[in-house]
Amino acid sequence: MKLSPRDANAYFAKPDASKTGLLIYGTDGMRVALKRQQVLTALLGDGAEEEMRLSRMAGSDIRKDPALLIDAIKAVGFFPGPRAVFVEEANDTAAPAILAALEDWQPGDAQIIVTGGALKPTSKLRKAFEAHPQAYAAAIYDNPPTREEIDTALRDAGLTQVPGDAMAALADLAQAIDPGDFRQTVEKLALYKMNEADPVSAADIAACAPTSTEADVDDVLMVVAEARAHDIGPVMQKLVAQGATPVGLCIGAMRHFRALHRAASDISGRPTIFGPNRDRMLAQSRRWGAAKLETAITLLTDTDLQLRSAGQNAPGMALVERAFIRLAMLGGR
Repeated sequence: MKLSPRDANAYFAKPDASKTGLLIYGTDGMRVALKRQQVLTALLGDGAEEEMRLSRMAGSDIRKDPALLIDAIKAVGFFPGPRAVFVEEANDTAAPAILAALEDWQPGDAQIIVTGGALKPTSKLRKAFEAHPQAYAAAIYDNPPTREEIDTALRDAGLTQVPGDAMAALADLAQAIDPGDFRQTVEKLALYKMNEADPVSAADIAACAPTSTEADVDDVLMVVAEARAHDIGPVMQKLVAQGATPVGLCIGAMRHFRALHRAASDISGRPTIFGPNRDRMLAQSRRWGAAKLETAITLLTDTDLQLRSAGQNAPGMALVERAFIRLAMLGGR
C-alpha cells in the first residue's frame, strides 16, 4: 500500500507490528535515514540490537545471497518482543530476494524494513510494496520539516516551552539547513536549556544554530534577490564546479523567496526571518514587496516542475540560471 506524506508521518510514529514490511525511499539519504531510525525505534523499542531482535544487511548482500533475507526473517530470537530485518540501500538488483521474502512471509516472522534511493514508478521493488496488502511504501521528498515534524522533534527532545517567536525562528532555521543538522540543533538546544525553567527564546536558538548554512548557495540567492543579474553567471559557474544540483538550487531559492514573502506580508511589525543574513533579507523583502515576491515564487514553482518533468531534455543548470536572471531583472524593476 502506498502511504501519502501525511499518513507516512503518522505511521512512522506508530508502526503496526503485525504488518509484513515497509519500504522508505527518496533522493535525500539523510531524510530517509532519519525516518528509518524513527520507525525502527517506534517498532522495536530500546535495546533491539543488543537483544538480537534487529538484523541489518545491505541490498548488495542479499543480491549475492537471496536466502540471507529469508533466513533472517524466519530466525527465532532468544528475547521476546517484535523483530525486524533492515535492508539498506536496496534497488531493483535486490528486488528478486526481497519479493521472495515478501511472498514467503508469515505472521510471527520479522518485519522487513527496506530503504532505497530515488525509485522510479516502474521499479519492481516499489511496485511490490505498493501492491502488497500487508506492506507499505513511503516516498520521502526533499521538503523542509512540517510544523508537525518540528513539534515531534521538540517533544522527543523534551522541549515543551517554545513560544510563538521561538517556534517561528525554528521553522525558518528548518528551511535553511539539512534535516540532520536541524535534528542536531534541537538536541543541542535541549542540552543548552537543561535544568532551566525559562521558555526557549530566539537568542537560545541563535546560540545553538550552525554558524553557517549553505554559504555557497546563499551567495547566489543574495545576488538574485539583490537584483545583481551580471553577477549570477560567475557564481553559478562556481556552484557547478562544487557539485551543486539544479533541483537543489531551485529548492533553496524557493525557501529564500518564501521567507521574503512571509516577511513582506507580516503585519505584526516583527517579521520572522532567521539566520546570518537576516538584515539583508529584511531589506530585500521591503524592496521586493509581496506582489512581486508572489510572481517570483510562481516562476520558481514553474521551473521546479519543469526540472522534474519526465519529458525534460534541456540542461537543468541552464534552466535554473535563466530563472535566476529573470528574477533579478524582476527585482530590479
